[in-house]
Amino acid sequence: MTTPIHFGFFSSFSPPAWQAGSDRMYGSDWWSGEYHARLAQRAEDANFDFMFFEDTAAVSTTVGGSIDMDLRYALSAPKNDPVALLSYLAGKTTRLGLISTASTTLYPPFLLARLYSTIDNLSRGRAGWNIVTSSENESAQNFGLDALPPTNERYEIAEEFLEVVRALWNSWDEDAVVRDHENNVYTDPTKVRAIDHLGKHFKVRGPLNSLPSPQRTPVFAQAGGSPRGRDFAAQNAELIMSTTIGGVEAMKAFREDIHGRMKKFGRDPKECKIMYATHLYVAESRADFRSSITDSQLLSVLGKHSAHLGVDLNQFPLDEPFPQDVLANGTTSMVESLKDKGRRGQSLREAIIDFNWGDDELGLVGPASDVAQNLVSAMEEAGGDGYIIMATQDANESHLSGIFDGVVPELKRLGVMRTDYAGNTLRENLFAF
Repeated sequence: MTTPIHFGFFSSFSPPAWQAGSDRMYGSDWWSGEYHARLAQRAEDANFDFMFFEDTAAVSTTVGGSIDMDLRYALSAPKNDPVALLSYLAGKTTRLGLISTASTTLYPPFLLARLYSTIDNLSRGRAGWNIVTSSENESAQNFGLDALPPTNERYEIAEEFLEVVRALWNSWDEDAVVRDHENNVYTDPTKVRAIDHLGKHFKVRGPLNSLPSPQRTPVFAQAGGSPRGRDFAAQNAELIMSTTIGGVEAMKAFREDIHGRMKKFGRDPKECKIMYATHLYVAESRADFRSSITDSQLLSVLGKHSAHLGVDLNQFPLDEPFPQDVLANGTTSMVESLKDKGRRGQSLREAIIDFNWGDDELGLVGPASDVAQNLVSAMEEAGGDGYIIMATQDANESHLSGIFDGVVPELKRLGVMRTDYAGNTLRENLFAF
């Protein structure tokens, strides 16, 4: 390839690899932020564009109908707030982008606008916001709601939410802060204004009481897979996360669909980067790796995905195809992927292993040189801008070493991964190529 590829690193502010055999103490201090500080520094040394943190806001009852399984196996809890973690990581890194998830259904817009403006200032322009509408009713019940609104209404709320936060971030002119010692004026009040927003879902006076940040707005990331979610992403996102599930043809179809939707909304496809989230594993062979997956790991993964889907995956036979009549209020794209794999004859066990530990289509389990070449070949064929490497509860030292000490040097040898940062802000680096 002559065009370089962007790379991000996906994580969760939760226990990493706590069941990983002889390596089970790895990340035992995760709640202090030190584990992710070390991880962020490794990602920055490797010249990744950013770290990307998922989030949920509840102890899930999806598995088994109570909180027992979620807590017993650390499926989706405990989990600390990644927005707070970004401010800590900002002081531990200098160039790495920092993206966290926050919900338009659960946050007040003024609070979110102020938080991300602060983080963008603390990081000197490296903040990104993964915009979600939430997918768990348990989360809604922690914020005064009986249940989440229907999907279309959640996106309607999200659209108004973005209108409000954009207005707040722009309620200060660039030159509002004058610090005129002679006339004793810190901020020129004529260059700061109220937004006086009165809409269907929000009433916000403004202005924001925070200084404008280096990027003015954080980089907008989104990962909606439903038709409504894709429209929202096509209208607003600068970074869209899809998956490699379904292989090159699915990757290509997603990219073409998003570009078509962007044009429909009057946007140039060059205004948004499309990156594919994927797992990869360095091993002697795929067969050896698959045989090493333990039942406890599989249970953990089933529970983790159940919480996001709002569907207890443990109720279905592992060695039969995933049922075609299952509906989800959460991550609908994953449900459709499981159904597709079932139609092709895969059992739920095989489908989950593919989904969480490297999909068959791209060949991302094997020797580091093979994994790197397969990443490049898929990108050449499918098109797109890069990959987001996923590593959460399986991120033990062996796995991370395979990524940073194995695959990354091969990608740089192939000339497809940056060897230095082009700019100082996340937006500058993301759009450098």
